[in-house]
Amino acid sequence: MTVTVPDTDRASRTEYWLDRARSAAEVIEAEADAIEAEATITERAYRALADNDLFWILIPEEYGGAGLDIVSAFKVVQEIARADGSAGWAFMANACSMAVAAGFTDPDGAREMFAGEPRGITAGMVVPTGSAVRVDGGYRVTGRFQFASGSAHASWIGAGFIVSDDDGQPIIDENGQPDAHIAWIPRDEVEFLDNWNVMGMVGTGSYDYQVVDVFVPERFTMETFSTDPVRPEPVYRLGLMGIGVGGHAPVALGLAERALQEIVGIVEGKIRPGYTGPVGESDLFRIDFARHEARYRAARAFVYEVFGDAQAAVDADRPLTEEHNARLRQAATWAQEVAGDVVMFAHRWAGSATVRQPSALGRCVRDAAVATQHALVDRMTLVDAAPAIMPAYRR
Repeated sequence: MTVTVPDTDRASRTEYWLDRARSAAEVIEAEADAIEAEATITERAYRALADNDLFWILIPEEYGGAGLDIVSAFKVVQEIARADGSAGWAFMANACSMAVAAGFTDPDGAREMFAGEPRGITAGMVVPTGSAVRVDGGYRVTGRFQFASGSAHASWIGAGFIVSDDDGQPIIDENGQPDAHIAWIPRDEVEFLDNWNVMGMVGTGSYDYQVVDVFVPERFTMETFSTDPVRPEPVYRLGLMGIGVGGHAPVALGLAERALQEIVGIVEGKIRPGYTGPVGESDLFRIDFARHEARYRAARAFVYEVFGDAQAAVDADRPLTEEHNARLRQAATWAQEVAGDVVMFAHRWAGSATVRQPSALGRCVRDAAVATQHALVDRMTLVDAAPAIMPAYRR
């Protein structure tokens, strides 16, 4: 059952859900070693998130969700990622894909997925790497997909596909592009491949999976690149890029925040040759810490400013500009770069504390190393963003 949230201002609602996230985070921190060992969110960690209704923070209130704005939702993601990077990543993948599904899937299908009991959770790859043929009432979908983060506890698995004709050739839509869609498939109709063996983000359970000639009713599909949500809530007008790609930013912020917390504790009593006292009291450490802590806070402020500006635009029923979209990509990528630098700063000062397992900071190091490799935060996103940002600086 969903909780009844007081009808208050946005700041109070944000704090309400952050309190729930902090409660879940306590459990997740305690479960972090087991999450990594099991390569997925544990049952206890899942229950902490589900019992606090956190998976559904971006689901409409009409469907029993929290109906949060994007900044409030991302602050919840950051808190879960601070507790554990893998849990934060998987939770982000669930919450953001659910937002996309709720905002753009046929309302009858979305209501069936999210408004009933048990309430649905989505995961999976929405990039159109599969193929399908149109049949009476829907599609028959085939494909192999990667990176189903958070799939162990998901009830619906996303599968992006391009519609083909009877000869196997892609069908071109009215915009001259391949006719691309996303299907939401019940988990028991998907075959998972036990192949998630990685150095970081181990606990995300991001297994490959495949479907072979699976029938998907039309009501459980959506157009991949649609910019017209079927729901009235403004947050969905941020689209696949603003919600799905943007979700990587608070995960990065959570990793950086946790690394700073860990290193402060590690160096308090750490003695190393060449220092006259504890490492944490040295000028070298303190200036290095102050610089990196400032970078983290600057990145956090920038991320929430950029996404707040975009949310304000859609709240006021204004279209997102090219600069809005460029800033969203810029912020998501830059947050990853900053997080990587902050985590490596902590790693360098920690000495053997990140080498011996288990180690929360060691997980941050491995998780950040993997997070920065994601294609959606490649440096080329900054190349693409710059042309829409540069005109503001022309004199």
